[in-house]
Amino acid sequence: MEVILTILGTVFTVFKYVFYVYTSLIFVVPLVAVVQERKIWSRSPAVPSMNLLAHLKVYIFNVIFMGTGYIGCFLLLPKMIIRGWDDSVERDAHCLVERIDAYACLSAMVGPVVVRGVENLPPENGDVPAPIYIANHSSQIDAGAVYYLFRRFKWIAKKSLLVLPGVGGTMFLGRHIFIDRRRGKNKGSVSTLYAKANESLQKGIPLFIFPQGSRRITERLPFKDGAFNIALENESMLVPVSLHIPLGVWNDWYPISLLWGAKKEPVVLTVHKPVKVTKDMNKEELKQRCTDIIYSVLPKIGETEEEVKEKKQKIEDKKTT
Repeated sequence: MEVILTILGTVFTVFKYVFYVYTSLIFVVPLVAVVQERKIWSRSPAVPSMNLLAHLKVYIFNVIFMGTGYIGCFLLLPKMIIRGWDDSVERDAHCLVERIDAYACLSAMVGPVVVRGVENLPPENGDVPAPIYIANHSSQIDAGAVYYLFRRFKWIAKKSLLVLPGVGGTMFLGRHIFIDRRRGKNKGSVSTLYAKANESLQKGIPLFIFPQGSRRITERLPFKDGAFNIALENESMLVPVSLHIPLGVWNDWYPISLLWGAKKEPVVLTVHKPVKVTKDMNKEELKQRCTDIIYSVLPKIGETEEEVKEKKQKIEDKKTT
């Protein structure tokens, strides 16, 4: 009996220290996120580099992001143990934990989020196939801002995210779709990705994809094929979303500026009219059409507001001809 108790005590001690180390990553991994975000804002002299305050805000943003998700996972565990990993756990992971997490991060460190074109959002009525939301990708802020659309969806994300505290657990419980980008693993992973994406759409659960892949605020990277391959195969309509991130989003004094009533420029999401997709459509033309729609309301760095309006009018003229 003493031997058994000794073994159990050792196992418990090891587990305790592993738990402490893993939990401490909530305060370590955000340092990597700060470096990643800094690279985005230092690629061009046309955008302001992150100041010291900005580095602190990005760090706190990610601590909240991971910490809130971490707590949310533990709160979902009793329900998962009692009911099993059913659809209600998956829905709660996304519609409760992930949304609250996103709102907490942006409210605390970024500021207000405005959604325009709400009337263009497809209703959540379980129609099959479900739509695919696509958007430009500029910053870490994007992944939180899209939750202000108040729609359920699944991400397609790197499998490596599963090891992150909070983030990985929440995405795992939400049954998001993961791709393994390691050499030699990618081919099979892509096949699985398409199968799971098709399954989600045919169950009435939308996808959200950033088709440009990498985050860029000064470059307009070409959209990759993935989202459009899935849309064409399932004949799912595409819902273009334009994400506008203010250039001073990190460098200002928000949330401290709330004390003296300073106005904060909001992050703006513009939801465009859905694009109907059929299997006989040309993929390259579809990609270009969606690209033009998304960037029609987003100024290029250094582009004037009048130039943006003129560009948008040209796109509208093309639709009527």
